[in-house]
Amino acid sequence: MTGLRVAACQTPEILGDVDAALTCVEDFARRAGDADLLLFPECFLQGYLVEADHLTRYALDLGSAEFAAVCRRLAPIRPTLVLGIIERREDRLLNSAVVLDRGELSGCYRKTHLVPGEALFEPGDAYPVFDRNGVRFGINICYDAQFPAAAAAVAAQDADVLLLPTQNMMRRENAERWKPRHNEIRRQRVSETGMWLVSADVTGERGAERVGYGPTCAINPDGEVVAQVPLMTVGHVTVEIRR
Repeated sequence: MTGLRVAACQTPEILGDVDAALTCVEDFARRAGDADLLLFPECFLQGYLVEADHLTRYALDLGSAEFAAVCRRLAPIRPTLVLGIIERREDRLLNSAVVLDRGELSGCYRKTHLVPGEALFEPGDAYPVFDRNGVRFGINICYDAQFPAAAAAVAAQDADVLLLPTQNMMRRENAERWKPRHNEIRRQRVSETGMWLVSADVTGERGAERVGYGPTCAINPDGEVVAQVPLMTVGHVTVEIRR
């Protein structure tokens, strides 16, 4: 029987500091030394701030020298990395998650369902899957989880686990309202597909108005939350997924 040890990382929010984000990735790689895959939040590399100045300044073309430098820095990390980024493709901006193996780009998922506040992004249109250690995974990003078809498109390709980079740094009243609902929605996707679901989120505060609770967790095919980073805590959980 094959297995994949997935570590989901609940990180601080880092905005506009790629070097600090990469240092954070390296730190989690040391903490989760026995993991085969590390999952990071939505747009983690540059920070999720959907404002024209931020996106224009920090978006990266996957063929650029700047992205190549990111890959070189991450090359010493043994586990596969699933890392949220702001991507530029010619004149388009995309909310993406790259899959990196020893600094080599194995593929990319681009968020297909955008919230109204993401009008500066363009949606993706494909659901790639990836095989590691005999286990197959696909990716949805944050708001995608509210749409059964997004998870179903991954499950239809015989995937064992759905990885969900998220970013729920919200206005406080919304954060309180959504706090118990995130995992309810995720359990619905698990019930429909029979896959594992592993999510990664940011935590902390952005000024006085916004707070990110998480949660970062793993839900098994029976709909049970088998591991979760405590809310408002930086840390990771690791689960072994077997095919």
